[in-house]
Amino acid sequence: MFVYLLRCADGSLYTGCTPDLDRRYAEHRAGKGAKYTKSHPPVAIAAAWEVSTRSDALRLEYRIKALGKQKKEQLLLDAPAETLLGIPAVRFR
Repeated sequence: MFVYLLRCADGSLYTGCTPDLDRRYAEHRAGKGAKYTKSHPPVAIAAAWEVSTRSDALRLEYRIKALGKQKKEQLLLDAPAETLLGIPAVRFR
């Protein structure tokens, strides 16, 4: 499972989780992903982390979504290599 942050055309960040990162990104780019990315088209995968279970992915997604934009930007700059917000996660991109 992957937890990812997308950089949108307006500079905003979108957080999601998926078992297939490339497929999900293509869906977002095609306007068939989340409601948010239909009106805020993604331009890049800002970061992605691989986690071992769906449960960990959902918990990490929830924790990232609870952060403000400044903290998300900081997370992109200096996220630890083996844990993220207390959940075992390996930086993928």
